[in-house]
Amino acid sequence: MSWETIQLGNFLTLKRGYDLPSSQRENGDIPVVSSSGVTGYHNVAKVKGPGVVTGRYGTLGEVFFIHEDFWPLNTALYVQDFKGNDPKFSAYFLKSILSGISSDKAAVPGVNRNELHARKVTVTRDLVQQRAIAATLSTYDDLTENNRRRIALLEEAARLLYREWFVHLRFPGHEHVRVVDGVPEGWERMSLPDVIDVNPKTPIEKGREIWYVPMAALSETGMTADIGSFERRTKHTNVKFKRHDVLLARITPCLENGKTSFVYFLQDDEVACGSTEFIVLRGKRVSAYFTYCLARSYPFRENAIKSMIGSSGRQRVQVSCFDEYDVPLPPKHLLDMFDEIASENFEQIRVLMAQNDRLAQARDLLLPRLMNGEIAV
Repeated sequence: MSWETIQLGNFLTLKRGYDLPSSQRENGDIPVVSSSGVTGYHNVAKVKGPGVVTGRYGTLGEVFFIHEDFWPLNTALYVQDFKGNDPKFSAYFLKSILSGISSDKAAVPGVNRNELHARKVTVTRDLVQQRAIAATLSTYDDLTENNRRRIALLEEAARLLYREWFVHLRFPGHEHVRVVDGVPEGWERMSLPDVIDVNPKTPIEKGREIWYVPMAALSETGMTADIGSFERRTKHTNVKFKRHDVLLARITPCLENGKTSFVYFLQDDEVACGSTEFIVLRGKRVSAYFTYCLARSYPFRENAIKSMIGSSGRQRVQVSCFDEYDVPLPPKHLLDMFDEIASENFEQIRVLMAQNDRLAQARDLLLPRLMNGEIAV
């Protein structure tokens, strides 16, 4: 292969994105892309697709390839000029050279794009080679994306079933059940703490090395988490949880944006800690699957959002808001029917996520060897 060592700025040009607060976004299908990927939609694009976006803050390496026109946020850098290079190859190239780099400006965090442009890199400009490398790596990402679509469908099916049975009250046999004051006969009206533990105590030996889960790891749209962003720590936060707990963001704008996770990534006897901005939910009279679907439901989230207090931009949920939140508790046979269906969906999601983790590991092992010409394609 024909490779050369040049400055990054001679290969492509990076530019900071544009501010767009959630309050100013209009309904549309234009992806809004932050340092963590697509985080919303708008009706106006700032950049023509295809495009490449990466983060400006903290540890770099997360690179997103956007097929369509998009709006890059000011928390990210995007490729303003590919200088004739293949956009998909450019995405993998950036992922390869940026992985593990972090900003050293503690007082004013953020990556200096001028320093990035001056960075020496080894790269090929041959478009045939670029496209061959991109096609090889895309095989892994295409399989991953297909799994992600399946995961989204499986989760949506479970959440739709929850809404149908337990919100709209169209459960099996509902035609023959009287509803009194919004509660079907045979159900119990209970407050949430009687059904679900909120921030339960989870003991762990002091100084033991365990996983730490940051807020950035949580998805805004689904139950999955970015395991690659977890850290091993011996100093624990006071937010601890175990397998099949539910993590709910309690700070703005993370809660409004949807950050919520189902803890599928721990072993049965494993404990982890996480961001102090998590609320931990653990079912005691309902299953973990019911608890997660409840935490994703509109009434539950609205109740939490309305309780928020604090200065603008740093408002937090008041845990006391759950004390008076009513949860109509269905009879055991109905909960069992729901769990039998939902558990299969959640297990399939866990298996697909494990497959995606292995695909990412295989791709990332191959990536540097393709990018330095060690492996020819």
